Amino acid sequence: VSLFQSRLGAMWTAGSVLKAVGLFVAELLSFITDRFQTKAAWANLRVLEDTELKTTGGVHQRYKARVMWEKTGAVVMVVRRPGSLLCREEATELSSLQPQLQDMGVPLFAVVKQNIGKELDTFKKYFTGKVYVDQQRNFYGPVQRWMFFSLFLRIGVWRSLWRAYRRGFRGNLRGEGFILGGVFVIGPGEQGILLEHREKEFGDKVNMLAVLTAVRKMKDKIK
Repeated sequence: VSLFQSRLGAMWTAGSVLKAVGLFVAELLSFITDRFQTKAAWANLRVLEDTELKTTGGVHQRYKARVMWEKTGAVVMVVRRPGSLLCREEATELSSLQPQLQDMGVPLFAVVKQNIGKELDTFKKYFTGKVYVDQQRNFYGPVQRWMFFSLFLRIGVWRSLWRAYRRGFRGNLRGEGFILGGVFVIGPGEQGILLEHREKEFGDKVNMLAVLTAVRKMKDKIK
């Protein structure tokens, strides 16, 4: 028994060491790829306000983005790619906040880069707010951040993919998906941008509690 226990202990120790080494290598690769990532820059509210957004679905209408939040504020999802299982996962989680947002009178909407009809129709099954097209891609700036082959070296991306897959989300590769997205909470009037989440990598979701906290602060300022 003692021999078996000693061998088991040795195997456990070896396994722990290999796991630790694997995690170290993964974190090192993430650190290295971070060095080549374009750094995010803070959004310019005036640029966002003047961005022309086009409706999706039936009749295509155009609005200045400020119309969406100037009176009520808004939560805005900047979608990397509607067909991505990771974007669908985040859309579902943001949509779960819809009852609370409605109680506070704050709309939820999303912007996409491309209007790929069937893809948007499917995306709307996961996202309960309205979806608009930002052809100027201002919501993805002021500095567009791209992720190419480095995504294969980042353990966070693989973890996110596995998490979303296990939760039952599925996706495809249709449409442009290398420009990273994010989430904004924008207040009415002169409140400005209250929360600005920029994806660091695929699957880097916004903290839902942070979204609700920002919205509540927005409503408190109105009072």
